[in-house]
Amino acid sequence: MAAEQNFKNHARFDPVVHFFVVPVLAVSLIAAIAATIHYWPEYAHVHLWLSVVILAVLVSVVRTRLNDLKVQDRLIRLEERLRLTALLPAEEHARICELSIRQLVALRFASDAELPALARRALNEQLKPADIKKAIVHWRADYHRV
Repeated sequence: MAAEQNFKNHARFDPVVHFFVVPVLAVSLIAAIAATIHYWPEYAHVHLWLSVVILAVLVSVVRTRLNDLKVQDRLIRLEERLRLTALLPAEEHARICELSIRQLVALRFASDAELPALARRALNEQLKPADIKKAIVHWRADYHRV
C-alpha cells in the first residue's frame, strides 16, 4: 500500500518515461551526434539523419507527456469548478473563474471542509500553487495523476 499522500510526496513520476525512455533517447542522441562528428564527412549524412530521428522521437515523447498533463489539468479545472460551485455560497460563484488553472490544480488536494476558505484566500491573496498546497491541513489524496 502506498504511503499517505501529502505535500512532500505528492509529485509523481512515470518510471518508464522518466527513468527509461527519456534517458535512453538522450544518450542515443549524444552518441549519434558524437558519431556524426567522428565520421565527418565520410558517413556524416547517415549519423546526422539518425540524430534528427532520435531528436524527433525525444521531442515527441516530451510533447506527449506535456499534452497528457495539460488534458488532465483541464479536467481537474472542470472538476474543481464544479466542486467549488457546490461548496461556495451562490454570491461567490462569479469569482470561481478568477482562479487560475494552476491554483485550481493545487486546490484539488484540499478537503471539502477547508476548500471554501482556502479558495477565498487564493483569490484574495493571489496565492501561488505551492503556497496553497502548504496551507492545506487535511490533505485529499490524488493517486490517479498521470
